[in-house]
Amino acid sequence: MKKYVWIGITLAGIWMLFVYFTAAPNVENVIKYFPLDTSKTFTDAKTTLSFHDQKDTDEYEVDWETTSTSSEPMYLRQDLSLLYVNGQLRGILNKWKEDGQTIEQVTSIHGEDSSLYQAITFHHGEVHYPEDVIKSIQKTSYDQLYVIDSPHTPLESFKQPDNAQQKEWVDKLQHSLNQQLDYQWDDLLLHFNIDVDNYVAVPLTDIQKFENTAIPGVSQQETSRILGQLWEGLYKNYVLGIADAKNSGHPIQSYIPLVLFDKNGTHLMVLFEDDKGNKEQLIQRY
Repeated sequence: MKKYVWIGITLAGIWMLFVYFTAAPNVENVIKYFPLDTSKTFTDAKTTLSFHDQKDTDEYEVDWETTSTSSEPMYLRQDLSLLYVNGQLRGILNKWKEDGQTIEQVTSIHGEDSSLYQAITFHHGEVHYPEDVIKSIQKTSYDQLYVIDSPHTPLESFKQPDNAQQKEWVDKLQHSLNQQLDYQWDDLLLHFNIDVDNYVAVPLTDIQKFENTAIPGVSQQETSRILGQLWEGLYKNYVLGIADAKNSGHPIQSYIPLVLFDKNGTHLMVLFEDDKGNKEQLIQRY
């Protein structure tokens, strides 16, 4: 069984309704990559997961919040956030506004049992200049939260383990989900006949590390362009598909997509399985 570089999470049982929130009455394909505008930036861009409240001995609430502020108002601003719980997609926050500068989104997620919450957010801004010149700014942020709910210990939450008992929990939970994700990803690799040794394999929840580290085989400047185009493709082919299916009656079961960066720096692929069990492969040429 192949082993991949990823952030471990738990298979411990949790049940919650899939949540999809959007500020627009009709979901549109808004995120679109344009050449990056180096004269403008985000003054603030972050994702925050925090333990909110314990409902009873078996249930609790987790707050999920995203916020971003651009250096000035822009023609279009958008923040898209994906929440994974125990490796499975459990929510989408999607908000956009015209002539906007600041975007804030917040909701509470019901949970139970020991789990790891992971949220990754793509912050985007579109800048229009005279003579139909369009540029963009972008930023990725991430947060995670472990919630340990055991009959043998008090309910607790933490971002990273800071004592032996917490480390033991993380090791136990990571081992369980390593097995599950390895199984899911190996099945996708076999289905599409892909030799993973030709790629650097990274879960979608871990791609924020390329904010400051170049993708194999390309420059840091090219990395920024590739990531912007990756999020454009994910929004159109992954997120909007889930949004369209959210009322289909099928439970969302999609695990964290696997992103494969070609070691020769020519292309990337995204592999995932949707809520109906369809195996999907997205290919992006550099």
